[in-house]
Amino acid sequence: MSGHKTQAGQSVLDQLDLDQGFIVKAKLAQRLARSIAEMGLSQREAAARLPIAQPKLSLITRGKLDDISQAKLEECLRALGHDIEISISIRHEGTGEVRVREFA
Repeated sequence: MSGHKTQAGQSVLDQLDLDQGFIVKAKLAQRLARSIAEMGLSQREAAARLPIAQPKLSLITRGKLDDISQAKLEECLRALGHDIEISISIRHEGTGEVRVREFA
C-alpha cells in the first residue's frame, strides 16, 4: 500500500487544492472545536461564551464554513482566551502564501 504522506509542518488541508481563504477558516474552525473539547464544554456552554448561537457553532464544527467569516472565527477564538497574531513577511517574487501556525 503506497499511501500519500503529509509533509512535516503541514496538514492535509495544505495539500488539497483548496482556496487559501477556506483553508484558513478551516484551520481556525478546527482549533475552535479542539479548544471547546479541551475545556470540556458542551456546544451550548461554549456558545454562551461565544459571539455566535449554538446552531451556528454546530455548523462550524461540522465544517460548514460558507456562512461564517474569518473575522468571526477569530472573534470566537479570542472569546475562549486565544491570542490571534497576523504577520506579513517581506515582499518576494511570485504569489505569497497564507499560513496558520499554532503555538503551544
